[in-house]
Amino acid sequence: MKKYLNLFDFKQKIDYKTEVLSGLTVALALVPEAVAFALIAGLSPLTGLYAAFVMGLVTSILGGRPGMISGATGAVAVVIVALSLSHGPEYIFATVILAGIIQILAGVFRLGKLMRLVPHPVIFGFVNGLAIIIFMSQLDQFKDASGNWLTGQSLYILLGLVLLTMLIIWGLPKLTRAIPASLVAILAVFGIVLVFGIDTKTVGDIASIQGGFPPFHIPNVPFSFDTLVLIFPYAAIMAGVGLIESLLTLNIIDEITETRGRGNKEAVAQGAANILSGMFSGMGGCAMLGQSLINISNGARARLSGIVAAVALLLFVMFGASLIEQLPMAALTGLMIMVAIGTFEWASLRTFNKMPKSDIFVLVTVTLVTVFLHNLALAVIVGVIIAALVFAYDSARRIRARKSIDEKGVKHYEIYGPLFFASVTAFNEKFDILNDPDEIVIDFKESRVVDMSAIEALNKITERYLKVGKKVHLRHLSPDCKLLLENADDIIEVNVLEDPTYHIMADKI
Repeated sequence: MKKYLNLFDFKQKIDYKTEVLSGLTVALALVPEAVAFALIAGLSPLTGLYAAFVMGLVTSILGGRPGMISGATGAVAVVIVALSLSHGPEYIFATVILAGIIQILAGVFRLGKLMRLVPHPVIFGFVNGLAIIIFMSQLDQFKDASGNWLTGQSLYILLGLVLLTMLIIWGLPKLTRAIPASLVAILAVFGIVLVFGIDTKTVGDIASIQGGFPPFHIPNVPFSFDTLVLIFPYAAIMAGVGLIESLLTLNIIDEITETRGRGNKEAVAQGAANILSGMFSGMGGCAMLGQSLINISNGARARLSGIVAAVALLLFVMFGASLIEQLPMAALTGLMIMVAIGTFEWASLRTFNKMPKSDIFVLVTVTLVTVFLHNLALAVIVGVIIAALVFAYDSARRIRARKSIDEKGVKHYEIYGPLFFASVTAFNEKFDILNDPDEIVIDFKESRVVDMSAIEALNKITERYLKVGKKVHLRHLSPDCKLLLENADDIIEVNVLEDPTYHIMADKI
């Protein structure tokens, strides 16, 4: 059953049965999610389903991470809901196309490498927050049409079916992995409901998914500068949110599969998918961590599973709506709860007492922002900023100066740690200008001059020594530090005397 698939520069040994069955499972899980996110955005259910089809198909073929699933997402829905309610779906389609163009540019200019700046506590917080959101979103299934919690027999039936689904997903892999446990669980619960005529909430109770092939059309909006001004902020935020969520999902799948995806290629694929989504009446989207984990946990590793999921979803809409609408929501709810449990980084809780307090603060902050604001991009940005500030603060505290006087009466300051904006104050406090001898050496063998604040600090300290008639040498400046100082020569005068031993810096006075 295992053969090689060569599709658009990707060659990998795959198991066709696993890929197809996993794709079908993912397609079933995509239906309620796509419908729900479209309703959140104030759009018709088909808008979300069409987006899931186009996004899933294009990124599965062209993307940089085989096995990752893309579709309509809540993060995107939250961004565009205001524009949708005020200007309607045509402006959404135009926004999605513009967001796609921005994402392609991000991929072309290789901005995917910026994900290296995202530290692990931020990723843990993002994943934990997303797991909590996935879990909390399933609680709506335990409410009636009026928003009240279910009680009595309806509640017990739903709970029983949900627990049965979870039990099958948990237990079946211990017996066999021949068929994806999630697919077996959905079909088993579906069969029980049909055979025994159990009255429970179904997909059709949310909305009808009946439709045709996604219609192609150019968004019916004025092609004017005013339109661009209106949609560009939404498009830029949507592009950023989509890339952040997609590239973080890519990194997580990389860790699980112990392989390496291509971030920039994924960014281009996401952009192309969004452009086509806007042209085929879709709300756009990005990578979906929950569905991606379903796919990976089923054993899928190639592009085929994503292609099958997208095509199956379209077939459901065009030909199988009446059957899919009978699927009990209990089965899909149980599946997504198991996804939430599997998504949560439980290891991050066990290491709380071993992690630095700053990392714990970042992790918790990102989790809370993700959960309460439902803004994944903002959560990641906040986490990165906090982590960067903490790193800068810790690095500033590490600057040290070892002091000694040689046999010629020259005082040496051996600097340890980076000299940059946050460490300038501590650096200046190391020197005793009035009481120092007539000649001093500042040795940077174990340090680096990093930024303009550091250059200004060097300029000021040499000026202060020169004002009292004392000579300063800077030694062991690295080549990049030398270049930085030379580039700053036209901006400020750096008073550096020639190093007679190492000849690294020229005389500047």
